[in-house]
Amino acid sequence: MAAAGIVSFLLFFFIYTRKIISYLEEITKGIQQITKLGESHRIEVRSGDELGVLAENINIMSDRLQHSLLEERKAVTAKNELITGVSHDLRTPLTSVLGYLEYIEQDRCRDETEMRYYVGIAYQKSLVLRKLIDDLFEYTRVNSGGIPFVLAPLDLKAFMRQLAEEAVPALTAAGMTYEIEDDTESLWIQGAPYELVRAFDNLITNGIRYGRDGKKLQIGLSREGDEAVVRVSNFGEMIAEGDLPYIFERFYRAERSRSQHTGGSGLGLAIAKGIIELHGGVILAVSGRQRTDFIVRLPLSQT
Repeated sequence: MAAAGIVSFLLFFFIYTRKIISYLEEITKGIQQITKLGESHRIEVRSGDELGVLAENINIMSDRLQHSLLEERKAVTAKNELITGVSHDLRTPLTSVLGYLEYIEQDRCRDETEMRYYVGIAYQKSLVLRKLIDDLFEYTRVNSGGIPFVLAPLDLKAFMRQLAEEAVPALTAAGMTYEIEDDTESLWIQGAPYELVRAFDNLITNGIRYGRDGKKLQIGLSREGDEAVVRVSNFGEMIAEGDLPYIFERFYRAERSRSQHTGGSGLGLAIAKGIIELHGGVILAVSGRQRTDFIVRLPLSQT
């Protein structure tokens, strides 16, 4: 009887340990699969004991690794797209500048008047280059996560009125006027003035660029709950419904239109979005046949 009991115990022990060893081998193969070029792999959780907990933790680690790899690939893709977009937008005005300067350098101008004409064109193209470089610097600064914001109490109503007044020369040149709709007594926020100037100036500039046909730029100021709401509206060119989800992506304009009439760096709205979000706000665009609205929501100051 004793011998039979020992045999039964050894048989049970062998079967039990064999299952454990087999499961450990499966876990080991799973780890090797995961570490091999970061392949996605999940290990079957067979029990609630230590090995089951180990398998579950490895699955969690695998999921996190896959997420990290995906984010890394997105970052690489974004960087490549940024380089491609910048290269494309820099090449066009730079080629023009070099062409005109080469024409002048080779003494091919008929007289001083013609030379001054080409110098003027080269200068204007150089300004386009500088604007693109400035916007690119601002975009990378805002999206690097290391921008040092100095927040201070800001009267958003007075702030927007001042920006509108400063835009009068550009509005006049485009044959446009502006109006402000204001239905609230005060709108105080905590904001970084320099960055918010850049954000809202980009929205106003965009409204002028695409709203010429409507002859008017409208700025709406209101309070909704604990948020300040700013609407920058134009009544010109409509944004196609299919384009709206991408309007705040960098170089969106570069893909949509490269005409001199609507020219820009294609970074303005992306910069505005980054700045607004760093203030804890949101921005969206709504466009129909009658008008296009850029709506900004910012948290009101608590003091």
